[in-house]
Amino acid sequence: MKRLPLLAILLLTITGCSTKNVGQYAGNRPQFDLLSYFQGTTKGWGIVQDRAGRLIRQFVVTIDGTIDSTGNLTLFEQFQWHDGEQSTRTWVIRSPSHNQYEGTAGDVIGTAFGQAAGNALSWKYVLLIEVDGSKWEVDMDDWMFLQPDDVLINRTQLSKFGFHLGDVTIAFMKPRKE
Repeated sequence: MKRLPLLAILLLTITGCSTKNVGQYAGNRPQFDLLSYFQGTTKGWGIVQDRAGRLIRQFVVTIDGTIDSTGNLTLFEQFQWHDGEQSTRTWVIRSPSHNQYEGTAGDVIGTAFGQAAGNALSWKYVLLIEVDGSKWEVDMDDWMFLQPDDVLINRTQLSKFGFHLGDVTIAFMKPRKE
């Protein structure tokens, strides 16, 4: 009988450490489609936090998305950082099959891979970032959740060698249609 509480604690520990699976959100609404959401202009407000949760940076990003004749989405992102820095990134994203996405960008190492279900998207890639004058390859575990009124909440965990470095949170909105 003494084993039962220990077994219960072990099971809770194991299940508590399990990773999210995008399929668990399949029933959630509104339905999220990466290509259609980011077509046109989208604006986002974001923060970067260190691993202790301290605010490091803030930014506003304006994204212009266009879909070409092959169905690929090109996203031109313009970042305005709170300290005056400006930066850009251009993504090219395609959907090789339903709810599956692949993307490339100049500062992404290799290809980003994503999968959507319901209102959620899981997006994973390696980003090359500059830290104190040196270049780091950082693992990005990106989760997006579409909310009513075309609000998209994006939460990204940054890690290197399995160690949590920090988080990025962005709230995206589509411009109101007049």
